[in-house]
Amino acid sequence: MLNGMAALGWLTPRRRSATARSVLAGEAAAEAARKSSLQLEQEREEAAAAESAVAEPEFPVVGDVRAAAFFDLDNTVMQGAAIFHFGRGLYKRKFFQRRELARFAWQQAWFRLAGVEDPEHMQDARDSALSIVKGHRVSELMSIGEEIYDEYMADRIWPGTRSLAQAHLDAGQKVWLVTAAPVETATIIARRLGLTGALGTVAESIDGVYTGKLVGEPLHGPAKAEAVRALAAAEGLDLNRCAAYSDSHNDIPMLSLVGHPYAINPDGKLRKHAKDRDWRLRDYRTGRKAAKVGIPAAAGLGALAGGTAAAVALHRRRH
Repeated sequence: MLNGMAALGWLTPRRRSATARSVLAGEAAAEAARKSSLQLEQEREEAAAAESAVAEPEFPVVGDVRAAAFFDLDNTVMQGAAIFHFGRGLYKRKFFQRRELARFAWQQAWFRLAGVEDPEHMQDARDSALSIVKGHRVSELMSIGEEIYDEYMADRIWPGTRSLAQAHLDAGQKVWLVTAAPVETATIIARRLGLTGALGTVAESIDGVYTGKLVGEPLHGPAKAEAVRALAAAEGLDLNRCAAYSDSHNDIPMLSLVGHPYAINPDGKLRKHAKDRDWRLRDYRTGRKAAKVGIPAAAGLGALAGGTAAAVALHRRRH
């Protein structure tokens, strides 16, 4: 400003005054433009940040200890049904005969072909498992369950779902499995994945020995929602800040309970329900055919094939 005014010394007083005012106006306009530009840039950055926050807020929120995540197991965390894999492991250890293996294999084949949980088949599988473990010690089955996890389950964990669970753990939140599988099996899987724990179906035992009966009913459908509600109350969680993940429309009650529901590898009914309500979807299957049928890991295919063939033949004779 001073340099501009000094250069006016040779002008007449009137010309000098008019020119000075012009210089002053020009420099003031330039300064205002600079400030306006900086302000506009800041506003654009703030608007972009706000838009980004609305589109995809931080989730899970780091340090939010009143939030937790609840994951269904079968076909959400793991391909196939845990109880079927468990049955195959028990057969290998001669807990039951080949005809019962055929029954398990048929149930597993149905699960893969249908791509959804069928309550009748799931109940049949649980009845089979209960009759098989009756009279065995809980500690024995827990020890065997660790081996079965390594043999049949470890390679069937969906990496994408595993990453989602880890994100919650990294944010300092608890992560629970919620499944109709036996609580002992679910607890083993949760521990091996580094999760907090598991809610599962409880089989009755007396003095550490299975009786062949359930305590209550299988943890399925609405029962899962009740289990999550009870655990949230005990843990002091805010369900609106919690997340739940499942592949099955049977778990809509659980998914509807939380503020952040996710449909993972969803069946047709859940996919439609999720889209209608703008729930988040994740599909880690490689294609619709693979999604429907599923592709067993090579290590387990041979063990299952014979039993499946026998089951198909048995099914045909009965019809």
